[in-house]
Amino acid sequence: MIRRKFLGLMTLAGASSLATLKAAAAHEKKTVTYKVTGFTCITCAVGLETLLQREKGIIAAKASYPDAIATVTYDPKSISEASIVEAIESMGFHAQTLQSS
Repeated sequence: MIRRKFLGLMTLAGASSLATLKAAAAHEKKTVTYKVTGFTCITCAVGLETLLQREKGIIAAKASYPDAIATVTYDPKSISEASIVEAIESMGFHAQTLQSS
């Protein structure tokens, strides 16, 4: 059933249209890396990842306890960098931007 719907969608939209949509979606996301202070163990990093991924507009989050960093991929139309920093700080950590793209 899902396969039939997918094939129908491919027929209607055409493969090139889907590629264009995918390329457009790729331009709508940004990635930012933060230096995070306040980690006391690996569970802190895992918890930060989990809670950030629940935030609307955040596509992916990866935190590293040994490196004390968090890398967040987000949709800038849904959430701002300032809101991400606020979310991190509301969880008891401090975030400083290292790199943004």
